[in-house]
Amino acid sequence: MHISPSPIATLLVSYHHGESRPLDQARQSLQQANSNAGRNTYISLDPEWVLSEAERLTQPADDARQPLFGVPVSLKDCFDLEGFPTSIGSKFYAARGPASADSWVAERLRGSGAVIIGKGHLHQLAYGITGENRDYGDCLQPADPTQLTGGSSSGAVASIQEGSTLAAIGTDTGGSVRLPAAICGLAGYRSSLGAGDWRGGYHLAPAFDTIGWLFRDLRDAPLLAHALFDLPPYAVSREGIRVGVLSGDFMDECDPPVRHSLLEWQQRIARASAAVETFVVPDFWFDAWDIYAPLQASEASQIHAGHFRQFEPAIAARLEWGAALTEEEVQRARSRHRQYRQSLESVFGRFDFVLAPVTGVSRLPAGADHSNARTLILPHTTPASLGGLPAVVLPSPGCGVQLMAARNDDRRLLRFSARLGEFLAKETSASGPHS
Repeated sequence: MHISPSPIATLLVSYHHGESRPLDQARQSLQQANSNAGRNTYISLDPEWVLSEAERLTQPADDARQPLFGVPVSLKDCFDLEGFPTSIGSKFYAARGPASADSWVAERLRGSGAVIIGKGHLHQLAYGITGENRDYGDCLQPADPTQLTGGSSSGAVASIQEGSTLAAIGTDTGGSVRLPAAICGLAGYRSSLGAGDWRGGYHLAPAFDTIGWLFRDLRDAPLLAHALFDLPPYAVSREGIRVGVLSGDFMDECDPPVRHSLLEWQQRIARASAAVETFVVPDFWFDAWDIYAPLQASEASQIHAGHFRQFEPAIAARLEWGAALTEEEVQRARSRHRQYRQSLESVFGRFDFVLAPVTGVSRLPAGADHSNARTLILPHTTPASLGGLPAVVLPSPGCGVQLMAARNDDRRLLRFSARLGEFLAKETSASGPHS
């Protein structure tokens, strides 16, 4: 039985054997760039700069110092890239002009040999979950222009779907990597809070902001984490892994594709020889949204103070609410946050990983009213946000689900996820194209 290698592994092998060059791949990526219906996968794109970046790569593809040699990636436009403006999804901020230096993220990418194709579209200020944007247009899925990509890492998923990249940098405060990955059929990795460096990056809410990746194949997760965060691969024992699967009445409120994907991945994990146990959602679990929302709004309002009216009305309203919170209200929420983290620790004392939905809704139709989307999605994503937990989105054509680990247990989570990717690849090879 032939098992196809992962997309990134395939490209690196082609470089190693001299079958392709980074410059060839860069030209192909540029042909696909901004091919979604709105032509807005990228907010900033300079083909000449991209080609010059690809031409500078002369090291062999197996050079350990360049693990992403020639791999095309997109950079979410809340991180500086020297010579390009950083919009944070807003023309108000884009008007500040080009960045004078690379952010830490851009520096790491370029040092790893990656070719940054452009700066990806995002929901304004990264303060939204749909990928809608007044200034740069709503981001539609290249694979289905009737559907929004989700956000806030909207250009990241669009770049992978359209084929201009193989991986994309996103951020995840309350679900901005996980939701777009889940509804676009991609894999995603949200790192533990504190991983990496935000130098040259623009925060939304520092208490929750994390850096992450979007990509196609779970087998590529450890390589991407190693290249960005210097997390060496971790060998996971094939025995003794305990996975808890959330269950309870809340599942009845999820779309059928969400429920189907959760069951499908639960069964796949069991076939991969992990111990799987369903458990009813603890009473505290869905307190997360009520704790998270005011803390996020309070921190964001401080960052963007004095400029609220420069942004979309819904975002301005959230910022104004955050600014109006009293110190007593904020401290009460912070106290509840500390208690919530302690409660999460008890869950991960019982399980190595927790499998759960990313969202209650599996689609975000373009042009529909999504004013209630945050209340349908963020209760599922914010538990990990409050805990500062790492999470990997296990992809599914219907809607992906998330596998969470204890904070700073990223390496083991990534290796186990890659193992699941290997298992999925074998299943796919045995049964034909995954559908």
